[in-house]
Amino acid sequence: MTSTPDRQHALELVNEARAAGARLKSACAELGIGVNTYRRWSRDREDKRPAAERPAPAHALSEAERQAILDACHRPDFASLPPAQIVTRLLDEEGTYIASESSFYRVLRAANEQHHRGRAAPPRAPSPPPRHVADGPNQVWTYDVTYLPTHVRGVFLYLYLVIDVFSRKIVGAEAFDAENATNSSRVVERAVLREQCAHQPLILHADNGSPMKGSALRVTLERLGITPSHSRPRVSNDNAFSEALFRTCKYRPDYPAEGFDSLQEARLWVHGFVQWYNHQHRHSAIRFVTPAQRHQGLDAAILAQRATLYEQARQRHPRRWSRHTRNWDPIFLVWLNPDRQDPGGSSTLAAQKAA
Repeated sequence: MTSTPDRQHALELVNEARAAGARLKSACAELGIGVNTYRRWSRDREDKRPAAERPAPAHALSEAERQAILDACHRPDFASLPPAQIVTRLLDEEGTYIASESSFYRVLRAANEQHHRGRAAPPRAPSPPPRHVADGPNQVWTYDVTYLPTHVRGVFLYLYLVIDVFSRKIVGAEAFDAENATNSSRVVERAVLREQCAHQPLILHADNGSPMKGSALRVTLERLGITPSHSRPRVSNDNAFSEALFRTCKYRPDYPAEGFDSLQEARLWVHGFVQWYNHQHRHSAIRFVTPAQRHQGLDAAILAQRATLYEQARQRHPRRWSRHTRNWDPIFLVWLNPDRQDPGGSSTLAAQKAA
């Protein structure tokens, strides 16, 4: 309901617009109200609905019937039963009908007696996902493992991939014939040594699988000064970067969907995929530069050159652009699981970074 001050303010705006020559219907449409609403508000400046008398429906439950419902629910033999069971038992055992199941629930809620019964825990709101932000390479990594098929049905190889969130560069990749925390430790340690980022502020985000939380990996992360981060249980979207990378990997034209012959063949294919992805693939989320270019800090110069070429093309044929040219501004911040309730948060931080 619209408050009285808001009503008066809306009437003043409409009257001011009409005095300036606007039509009543157009002025009301700008405020999102109808002409009849304006006339009713002009007639009755205050909302009388809250104080209006509302007679009880003729078929409403009486106080005696409400008390009969509560008395039935308080009976020792019915204390642990839901209303559906109570209503049917009253019908079968006593030939009594007091009210419907929904009425039972309404009366119990009004009496503050509708709660979880038994040992079941009450429902809880889902916890927020872990959120991390990176403004440079080797600050936030995500990590996951996926299956690689073989020619033997039911036998799989395991692809370990570690990706840098900021640049999308694959910093660690290897195939194994087993999935465990020891192999995870090897991949992460080799990635850190290759990137030379040991004992620097680095977050490694993964899901809740045992290879990602095993003692061997935890010891390695602690020794290298890496902060572990984990997704919420049974929520794959918390590790979206790795999931998207797996999709790109398995939809490559040369991906052997029928399976690999051996572990050595799988490792050779993975090496070729990583070289293509890091050095040839123009990633759409980072303004179509390669992950290696962004990881090395070369993307700003490349994007500036593209912006210049676009502007020159626009000057040659201005009628081909109805608005601005394509946005080639560098992306300064990358979020892992950004806050959807604050969509402007990341852009605000980006503006601060640019300043």
